[in-house]
Amino acid sequence: MHCNRKATPGVLKGRSVATALLAATTVLAGCERGSSSGPEESTTGSSGCPAAQARAQAAVRQAEKTDVPWNGPTSGPPAVSGKTIVYVAQTMTNPGVAGAAKGVRAAARVIGWNVRVIDGGGTPAGIQAAMSEAVALKPSGIVIGGFDPNSTSRQVSRANAARIPLIGWHAVAAPGPSRRPRLFTNVTTDVDDVARVSAQWVISHSNGHAGVVVFTDASIPFAKNKSELIRKELATCSGVKLLAYEDIPIPDASSRTPREVSSLLSRFQGRWTYSVAINDLYFADAAPAFRAAGEKGSGPPFNIGAGDGDPSAFQRINSEQYQAATVPEPLSLQGWQIIDEFNRAFSGRPASGYVAPVHITTADNSDGATTWDPSGYREAYRKIWGT
Repeated sequence: MHCNRKATPGVLKGRSVATALLAATTVLAGCERGSSSGPEESTTGSSGCPAAQARAQAAVRQAEKTDVPWNGPTSGPPAVSGKTIVYVAQTMTNPGVAGAAKGVRAAARVIGWNVRVIDGGGTPAGIQAAMSEAVALKPSGIVIGGFDPNSTSRQVSRANAARIPLIGWHAVAAPGPSRRPRLFTNVTTDVDDVARVSAQWVISHSNGHAGVVVFTDASIPFAKNKSELIRKELATCSGVKLLAYEDIPIPDASSRTPREVSSLLSRFQGRWTYSVAINDLYFADAAPAFRAAGEKGSGPPFNIGAGDGDPSAFQRINSEQYQAATVPEPLSLQGWQIIDEFNRAFSGRPASGYVAPVHITTADNSDGATTWDPSGYREAYRKIWGT
């Protein structure tokens, strides 16, 4: 078991606090995987970054609200009949990808369409084969579920040439239509907002004093961009030190994460007080290593997932088992949005432009739920479609 920790986590004396204040890029360059910081400082007393913490606290309070009214589309084309959608999944072991697929299926039943899911298995060859199969089926539309369309550029070109609308879920960096690659739209929360608020939760929760590990999958451009934004926001607080930046591909997470966590615990011990991961599943895989090391489930380290919010993440949060918070995607809502966007494409209408607002789930505001499912969207989409 590692050294005893207080509820208020320790602070690390950075390699170059002055440089961090002058340029976040220098902090980023000095915080690559394997880097470490100096001895701990006392965390009692004032904030490690009063101005940044004040901004963080305000943003976190807003994101933790649960009584958010529906702010999505209320008008659009009525349901088109007889359509078939193929959902190509990066891997169905990714809970976010699987959750969005479940939402697509549920919405398709309501609108009267057929859905087929093809699992890419998390490998480049598997995803390319899945996309080839999807295009060969000549469906009404294809969902690019959680992978980079540029990794299947030939298949995307064939779909474009066949005038098969493509809609992404976490496929490119930004929500909305994409010209290169050509997507009718990309459904996601705003990655800037997700990354920023997850880092702000660390700043707010730690009183501006934290030693942080970031977990990412740099093979996915969307995920890599998110983690870069996370550490950029963390760098706005001089009292927050990035201890390590762990690049673990999602398909390898179950085998690699426990080993990496054990190594990090040994290396940093009590200095590691917070973690941010681009996907909640890292903490499912990290839990056995934390438990074996004798770490308390309620933390530290206090762990926040910057995305997805699958049921197992909610269960860990609600039971205080090695995850304190998540910035969940409203996966069911996004599945319904994907179907609505296809209906707009089939009707010759533009994309809706809707982007779901970010939300932070903790044990204090989850009310025992296992998903983040905002109210109002089912009724709104049913009314639009006339179903």
